[in-house]
Amino acid sequence: MRTDIVEGAIFPDYELSDHTGKHRKLSELQGDDPMVLVLGRGGFCPKDRRQAEGLLQLHREMEVGYCRMVTITTDTISQTSEYRSGVGAHWPFLSDPRRIVQKDLDIAEYTDPVHNPMIPHVIVLEPRLVIHKVYNGYWFFGRPTVEELRQDLRAVSRKCRPDWDITAPGLKALWDQGKKEHFHPYGKAYVETLGERD
Repeated sequence: MRTDIVEGAIFPDYELSDHTGKHRKLSELQGDDPMVLVLGRGGFCPKDRRQAEGLLQLHREMEVGYCRMVTITTDTISQTSEYRSGVGAHWPFLSDPRRIVQKDLDIAEYTDPVHNPMIPHVIVLEPRLVIHKVYNGYWFFGRPTVEELRQDLRAVSRKCRPDWDITAPGLKALWDQGKKEHFHPYGKAYVETLGERD
């Protein structure tokens, strides 16, 4: 992994095709929310499939917790779509057969010249693509557990949500004064936030 991909740094805002062929930027997929970014080998890898299956329940929690998840692999668009539906995932999967991410981050898995995948990583991102934590998943147990990701998302949410502790001094007064921008959805109409969801 590139030496500048560390906690507190800004993760590159890659633009790739999703599982439907639509071009998507990471920043647009993230919006103003915390995000879990999974960089995987692809649908051929049983470890990646098992990881995605394990993330299904967490993703349901992330949706109600206003967090995002994105998976990127070196699969083609059709393989990406098949992988996503095969594990029953409902978050965006991005296709990178040209290996833009792999090359840019210097994470080619040189031990697999047949598939030429990325070394699996999971990156937990604060809003604005700020890196909170990086997990190296070359070995399956190097990948974060669902509970570790819950803890990471709790820490990131606590940091980026001004109304995290609704009992904090002064918050009720702000609410009573009509200063709703201090409360989710932070100055946006709820209908706007629904339009941002995948």
